[in-house]
Amino acid sequence: MPTSSCTKWEILPPLSLYVHIPWCVRKCPYCDFNSHAANGDLPESAYVSALLADLEQDSPRVSGRTVETVFIGGGTPSLFSPQAIYALLKGIKERIPIVFGAEITLEANPGTAESSKFNGFHDAGVNRLSMGVQSFSDRHLQALGRIHGSAEAIRAVEIAKTAGFDNFNLDLMFGLPQQTVEEALDDIRLAVELQPTHLSFYQLTLEPNTVFHRYPPALPSDDAIWEIQKACQTVLADTGYRQYEISAYAKEGFRCRHNQNYWRFGDYLGIGAGAHGKLTDASGNIIRLWKTRHPTRYLETAGTLASIGGCDEVKKEELPLEFMMNHLRLREGFAESLFIERTGLPACALEPALTHCLDNGLLERRDGVVRCTDQGWNFLDNILNQFIAA
Repeated sequence: MPTSSCTKWEILPPLSLYVHIPWCVRKCPYCDFNSHAANGDLPESAYVSALLADLEQDSPRVSGRTVETVFIGGGTPSLFSPQAIYALLKGIKERIPIVFGAEITLEANPGTAESSKFNGFHDAGVNRLSMGVQSFSDRHLQALGRIHGSAEAIRAVEIAKTAGFDNFNLDLMFGLPQQTVEEALDDIRLAVELQPTHLSFYQLTLEPNTVFHRYPPALPSDDAIWEIQKACQTVLADTGYRQYEISAYAKEGFRCRHNQNYWRFGDYLGIGAGAHGKLTDASGNIIRLWKTRHPTRYLETAGTLASIGGCDEVKKEELPLEFMMNHLRLREGFAESLFIERTGLPACALEPALTHCLDNGLLERRDGVVRCTDQGWNFLDNILNQFIAA
């Protein structure tokens, strides 16, 4: 294991690839992602070519390294045809090594047009679907601006299984406008009956620059939301879904490998309009870079320096917070040796904040592993505030 004398570049972190496809049928009122309503035919061929040019431009930054997971997110990537996804994955594999058995995820909408393509996506090389169900209540789906209904969502899951997807995630929200505890339990129970291997279960929040932020719907009270969360978590635990991250629950052996790499402070390339990347170079410097956001501008510039929206080196004094902000999302916590390996800093760089949190019962240390206590799990922001560089 690395020690405090280890240099940063001796062990580079695992590498993932994120691919952003920014179009949706329409923009949901709660969504603050870089997504744009599709108007007319999508420029599939041109955008795939732009993505591959983008990857070629970034590939020298990761020369000699192998991608372990691929995540195609959006937007609604399932708007693209299976042929476009096949061309994309084929082009990626021609430009950068991908480990055998890599997890390759595609985000999908349960709408009829998208789910009809699931066989093709599986044949193209996608081996994990992530479906944005959000709720099984038609009333709540309408309030959220979703284009599918409950029956379509259920049918989409069955189509995914028939297509050969034995690893799939369902996204569910709670704390929806005027949602009751029993309605939330109905959602979670139906989701469990469909037997996904993974569930993303997260609270609706009113993010800036969204329609819901400008025109807030009537949400349940904080006490009601807490009651909903605890009741649903009990159902998930009783049915074999283990919470391993703040909003992620999985059957044994089916945690999302791509997202775990984010939380474990791994490296990732980001290609596509507005995509972000985080990379450790051969000297141990950690950089974050991102691509220009608007699809039209991205299509015009992909593969050139003009497509890079920005590139910043993470300062050493910011690394403790960056590392903790990611790792403490995981129930497993982190080995102090991993902090040394991923940041190149000595373990003492976490002091005095670490000792303060240990002494106040927010964190615990066992056999060199630091994790949140049950109390600390509920006050994560308080913990992270301790690690903000003065």
